[in-house]
Amino acid sequence: MNTLVFGSTGQVARELAKFEGVILLDRSAADLTDPSHCAALIRQHQPFAVINAAAYTAVDKAEEEEALATTINGAAPASMAEASAALDIPFVHISTDYVFAGDGEAAWQPTDPVSPKNAYGRSKLVGENAVIKAGGRGAVLRTSWVFSAHGNNFLKTMLRLSETRDGLSVVADQIGGPTPAADIAAACLRMTNALRRDAGLAGLYHFSGAPDASWADFARHIFAMAGRDITVTDIATEAYPTPAKRPLNSRLDCSTTEQAFGITRPDWRAATKAIIAELKGAGSET
Repeated sequence: MNTLVFGSTGQVARELAKFEGVILLDRSAADLTDPSHCAALIRQHQPFAVINAAAYTAVDKAEEEEALATTINGAAPASMAEASAALDIPFVHISTDYVFAGDGEAAWQPTDPVSPKNAYGRSKLVGENAVIKAGGRGAVLRTSWVFSAHGNNFLKTMLRLSETRDGLSVVADQIGGPTPAADIAAACLRMTNALRRDAGLAGLYHFSGAPDASWADFARHIFAMAGRDITVTDIATEAYPTPAKRPLNSRLDCSTTEQAFGITRPDWRAATKAIIAELKGAGSET
């Protein structure tokens, strides 16, 4: 009973690879720019479940490549969801807090109105809508601020920069929940098992680490866990301009995920300590 995973090098995909019965599809096996090919692969493998852990994630570059981002983040998961629904198998699609406007201070509910402020968010929203429209045993899991010992992420960037600096300026007015990729992977698998038993669980869900914090808070904890004496200076988002507008409020209300699947928010502080230890054990913190 295999679970088919689109993606192989991303943070969540690499964590999913640690579980038995998982088949990873890398870019050479699954062309995300050809949605029909993605659907054909599902029909070919006839898996127990499907997880889409692949995406166009270059947030700033998406401002110039929105059409490509929308194909990968929108049309491809649409075909995956339709093929999964036709076979009546669970499909979990990973999405993002970027589908929201990012204003206010209240944690976003799955049912709150969406209003993405950048191309990446718009492309992911296309995928979300398609998964829900496809019906069947499909679910969308929105998450935020993903980090792990693999790939490019905030934790690894902070460690790398601290190798040559004794102080860093970090954005302090963006608030969200840093989320360990390992916990996202485990949540996706738990959701597919539950969806297999109960199609009524299909829908939109949120999952992020706790407690909510700013990027500056996250950076301070990283340096404390790494034993590095780095001064973190709080700055506003406007002091660090980027091509794509970032949300100030990335808080996600995850209560319905806990109610439906028994999945609680992971403590990102404990995960930070564990990941830094993992990097040290591997002889690399960059």
